Amino acid sequence: MTTLICGSLAYDTIMVFSDRFKNHILPDQIHILNVAFLVPDMRREFGGCAGNIAYNLKLLGGDPLIMATVGEDSAPYQHRLKQLDLNARHVKEVTNSFTAQAFITTDLDDNQITAFHPGAMAYAHQNKVGDATGVRLGIVAPDGRDGMLQHAREFHAAKIPFIFDPGQGLPMFDKDDLLNFMQLADYCTVNDYEAKLLTERTGCTLAQLASQVKALIVTLGGDGSQIYTGGRCVDIPAAKPDAVVDPTGCGDAYRAGLLFGIAKGWPWEKTGRLASLMGAIKIAHRGGQNHKPTWDNIATRYQAAFAESL
Repeated sequence: MTTLICGSLAYDTIMVFSDRFKNHILPDQIHILNVAFLVPDMRREFGGCAGNIAYNLKLLGGDPLIMATVGEDSAPYQHRLKQLDLNARHVKEVTNSFTAQAFITTDLDDNQITAFHPGAMAYAHQNKVGDATGVRLGIVAPDGRDGMLQHAREFHAAKIPFIFDPGQGLPMFDKDDLLNFMQLADYCTVNDYEAKLLTERTGCTLAQLASQVKALIVTLGGDGSQIYTGGRCVDIPAAKPDAVVDPTGCGDAYRAGLLFGIAKGWPWEKTGRLASLMGAIKIAHRGGQNHKPTWDNIATRYQAAFAESL
């Protein structure tokens, strides 16, 4: 089953400052802040929600189709997608723009200073869901505001079930926008912080929001996740990771598990456990796309974690 992944492709540049920000930022001089940090340790990762979700879904044996906008600097990412055999025929290059990118500086206390440039994401609405053929399932992940609104409407109009995944884009939308997303979507997934923000923005309880969709999924980090569906709450335990190295992209790995289970028609208990395991596998690796488990490895770990077979 082809799954259309609407969302961002982005570069993440991560730099490590081998000291503590607090030793170099004077609290009483914030109004004239002018600091520079020497960062000898730097790496560049391929990221963005669409890229990360598609990468993980491909690991599971799914058939992801990416729909995203990139800038004139996208050649390295386009080359990577080709190497990974990820379908990128609906990745549109926007002239006179950069691919979305985050510049993250981390200190020894794991404090972070991040600058994010949306770049070509702002033109996500130039892609149309109707241009993709053979699609049976979709997701609207964080992207340009206009693109997210448009793609949700287009999925609904085409009668293609989809997940609404507002993520870090949630603050872009007001009450009416969010309620409209919930009415259009078949599923919604948020983390615990986003769930609180969603209830505050809409004035609805989680139960009320869950009644608008087939399932509302709330991830709780190390405490697992909860799936509100059919008037009940399914508790999903967290899978134990080999190590806790980098949470970047864990939510995207989880969402790939959701999409795979939905496509297979699995019960929510099994779907949620696979999603949980994918997040646990990812967190043991730096970046959103550097873990490389085989299907056999995933199946073995699933059996060990949950005492049942995939």
